[in-house]
Amino acid sequence: MKRLAILGSTGSIGRQGLEVAARHPDRLEVVALGAGSDLNGLCDQARRMKPRGVALERAADVESARAALQAAAPTARVEIGPGAATRLIEGVPCDQVLNGIVGAAGLAPSLAALDAKARLALANKETLVVGGALIQGALARGGELIPVDSEHSAALQCLGGRPTAEVARLTLTASGGPLRRHPSWRNATPAEVLAHPVWAMGPRITVDSALLFNKGLELIEARWLFALSWPQLAAVLHPQARVHAMVEFIDGSVIAQAGAPDMRLPIQLALSWPERWPDESLPRLEHPLEALEFEPIVPGRFPAFELAVAAGREGGTAPCVVNAADEVAVQAFLDGAISLGQVPEVIARVLGAHETKTVESLAQLQEVDAWARAEARGQAVRV
Repeated sequence: MKRLAILGSTGSIGRQGLEVAARHPDRLEVVALGAGSDLNGLCDQARRMKPRGVALERAADVESARAALQAAAPTARVEIGPGAATRLIEGVPCDQVLNGIVGAAGLAPSLAALDAKARLALANKETLVVGGALIQGALARGGELIPVDSEHSAALQCLGGRPTAEVARLTLTASGGPLRRHPSWRNATPAEVLAHPVWAMGPRITVDSALLFNKGLELIEARWLFALSWPQLAAVLHPQARVHAMVEFIDGSVIAQAGAPDMRLPIQLALSWPERWPDESLPRLEHPLEALEFEPIVPGRFPAFELAVAAGREGGTAPCVVNAADEVAVQAFLDGAISLGQVPEVIARVLGAHETKTVESLAQLQEVDAWARAEARGQAVRV
């Protein structure tokens, strides 16, 4: 029986993680739950799962939130306020941490999980995009990281533990989102962008998917996860979203992983790895290789993707800057303050104003993140 902590438990990944745990009660015990600001959702989960600890990062009224959580889980440790998820991981012993937090706020809890020598099932891409150097150091001291993103889960399976010198290229796929054929993507409305044809995700990642910004971030993640160089990394459009990644080895062999576009599968695999647990409730593809389409990413069509890749190639604090700028710009788009086409413009201006430094500490990254957000808010007003 593995003790499982779920961070971001009221979000899409967290809810699906709870589904996986509920289907395997003989293998997983949920001992801790952490949420951002959804107090009612967290209380409901706490009543059902009876965890040993709960955490809420943002509360309108701290004392009333504490009272509600204590009523929902009378014997649980309760953490409320900034850093609550990190304190939860430090205070409640667990064997695995599923990190489904959205944004750069997920980095500190990821470091805490590795420091506690727990397996980190990582669905928070900013952990590696922003703090890859820090995570690499934490892993060198012990701990284990298994990716949850469907593309990186696929890459893990395709690579099969082979040396990086045997890898000619790792290719991640991108569905292209709802705007792949849009005649004027720069002017697409939030409703059009959020209507993703394949994946059900949160608002920010759905916008990033339409811009392929998230695919650029995933290439940065892949570099850290699998110790590959940039010439060994690539991305292609694959509208059916059945093949999630493929690896070409130096002898010309290509191994690809296919599966239904359902996040419960990579979540479960991250928790069971290297085992595979039977689960008849997970969807099956009747004809997984039928009528597959792959298209190159045309240069200039997805400027946000190119900005993410450029920041990844530059390294240091540059990925932290583009990630923070994107979070602010995407929210401004969703709020109706700027157009979709202005999102990459904001990112480019913030990155252009930044002097890249070597990553040294979490505190340094938090300062860079705060600077980039302030700069992006200013740019979003001026565009």
